[in-house]
Amino acid sequence: MDAQSRWIELDGAVNVRDLGGLTTAEGRQTRFGRVLRSDNLQALSPADVRRLIGDLNLRHVVDLRSDPEVRLEGRGPLTCESTVTVHHLSLFSEGGVYTDVAADAIDADKVLPWQTRQDGGPESDRSVGHYLGYLQDRPDSIVAALRVMIRDEGAALLHCAAGKDRTGVVCALALETAGVTREAIVSDYAQTGQRMDKLLARLRRSPTYAADLDSRPADSHVPHAYIMEKFLASVDERFGGVPDWLAMHGWTGADTDAMRSRLLA
Repeated sequence: MDAQSRWIELDGAVNVRDLGGLTTAEGRQTRFGRVLRSDNLQALSPADVRRLIGDLNLRHVVDLRSDPEVRLEGRGPLTCESTVTVHHLSLFSEGGVYTDVAADAIDADKVLPWQTRQDGGPESDRSVGHYLGYLQDRPDSIVAALRVMIRDEGAALLHCAAGKDRTGVVCALALETAGVTREAIVSDYAQTGQRMDKLLARLRRSPTYAADLDSRPADSHVPHAYIMEKFLASVDERFGGVPDWLAMHGWTGADTDAMRSRLLA
């Protein structure tokens, strides 16, 4: 791993990086080897698994995908490792075995949660609307994911499909809680853009994601910095900031202290 780029090169995932090396408002930095972020993990090679568990001390995986995604794409090889705990914490509102769409109105093997959301507005507004939707629909999953990140045994890895939107939001909330500067949070979010060609090529090989990707302009998939800036500003305006939103959903001062202790050098 290059400490400057924070990228982790694996055979079966293309958007994997460490949340270490980010600066706080106090001039401290986040630690390497505590939290990783990634795209889908089901194609990890045996060498990838050995590296994650043996070299990077991975002990917890937070899977932010929806139930239909997990069912269609698979859970991945890390679920077979006895030293790794996988926490499935969807950021979509889901009921029973189906999505939030009425069960009798869908083919549960084909319809995915994001395909039911209304589009409207420019792409930046659409993305921010989706991000705020995660906060509205699944505060329980978000708080649970953040609490996995503060566990003190080994490293934790968060992922969704691309490691961009759902993963980006939860990582941004964690970094904001730890006191990382907005500039560094936004920069980390936008860094996925460096891997977009490889990432989109990988996702297009899956029928689960290909149609949705191809139905939108290419630029709409890019994690532009202004999207995360606008999302965090919206949280400030609507809820008084990330700390206040978290407190509304059971996050405590002790949780914040644990996050800072866990992430900061």
